[in-house]
Amino acid sequence: MSRSEAPSAKAAVEWLVSVAPDPDACRWEWERSPLGVTLLPAGRSWDVLILPGDLGHPTLGVLARLVARPGPVLADFGDSRLGFFVPAGTATRWLGTGVRGAGRGTWIVVPYPGRATGGVRWLVPPDGSGVLTDPAVLELAMHEAAAVVAREGSEGS
Repeated sequence: MSRSEAPSAKAAVEWLVSVAPDPDACRWEWERSPLGVTLLPAGRSWDVLILPGDLGHPTLGVLARLVARPGPVLADFGDSRLGFFVPAGTATRWLGTGVRGAGRGTWIVVPYPGRATGGVRWLVPPDGSGVLTDPAVLELAMHEAAAVVAREGSEGS
């Protein structure tokens, strides 16, 4: 850990690499990758529900009003998709149109917490505590966000 790295970033790194088959190799990959990313397996400590950006951003806004701290959230390059970290096993049970689930057997591109990257980035970085978004609360936030998006779309036509 560099001196400029915050203690919460170190805790976040340790939490993230705990799912890696080889945590030391994962740390090494983060250090040497020019993109500042590594691949981590979903389905061990967390799954990721991937929403299209036009629904994901409003959902994150609603979620931020519903809970003190949502679980980690990733955005891909261009913010076309957002990935919400949820408890392991959620992806196999999730039924939702337009939402992709990454669970056991899938890998996620994950940037190093607290560092800027040119592509995938944290909108809500992990803090190392293991806090994840409750799928039921995420679903409520998605419904409210979808209603807002639909309302705004009908007002603009």
